[in-house]
Amino acid sequence: MFLRWMVRKDESGVDFGIWKKIKPAQLLIPLDVHVDRTARKLGLIKRKQTDWETVIELTENLKQFDANDPVKYDFALFGISVLDKMQIH
Repeated sequence: MFLRWMVRKDESGVDFGIWKKIKPAQLLIPLDVHVDRTARKLGLIKRKQTDWETVIELTENLKQFDANDPVKYDFALFGISVLDKMQIH
């Protein structure tokens, strides 16, 4: 998460973007219980375990949406689970 804050730059000011030597495309998705839950419901994760390989799988799948900044979806995946707004079975 720290790398995300330091590397990415966004309009809301959550991500500072002060480290320029690392590109957002090089980041891996922070995988907590909420991101994991939503990603599985959306079919973005097929692995049964929640481990390093799952982080790689999810990051690669998110690159299909934005190869330059796949980690930008972290907050949306997290928020959907926290707010329990997702009615996918």
